[in-house]
Amino acid sequence: MPWFVWLLAAGVLGAAEFFTLTLVFGLLAGAALVAAVVAGAGIGAAGQIAAFGAVTAAGLLLVRPVALRHMARQPLTREGTDALIGRRAEVMQEVTATHGLIKLSGEEWSARALDESLVIPVGAFVDVMEIDGATAIVYPRELLP
Repeated sequence: MPWFVWLLAAGVLGAAEFFTLTLVFGLLAGAALVAAVVAGAGIGAAGQIAAFGAVTAAGLLLVRPVALRHMARQPLTREGTDALIGRRAEVMQEVTATHGLIKLSGEEWSARALDESLVIPVGAFVDVMEIDGATAIVYPRELLP
């Protein structure tokens, strides 16, 4: 089989991978590229098919499970408002279930108390439990009197 047929197959399989993102077609495209190189070296059809089969098997059995495992991992760093959850803040204006103001990471944020029955006084330190839009939902670090 001529090498350009394998190269064409690699292109088609690469395009299929682009649209499906399953990693299967991409590995098959890589195997077709190896078969194209083998064909270009003058090895017969049996050798080309053997190379295609060996690279496909290695890719599907060895590479794909490792790649899927790495893609499923959560990122180690949190970004945006997710990075603020769990941070400590100081109350600038009394925080209740409906309104308040805190200083968080050097910025002033509107805030609400997580527990609707709490009134957190000025100067108290709170933990950010979640971010709802531009409002921090907070809970006091120490018990209130």
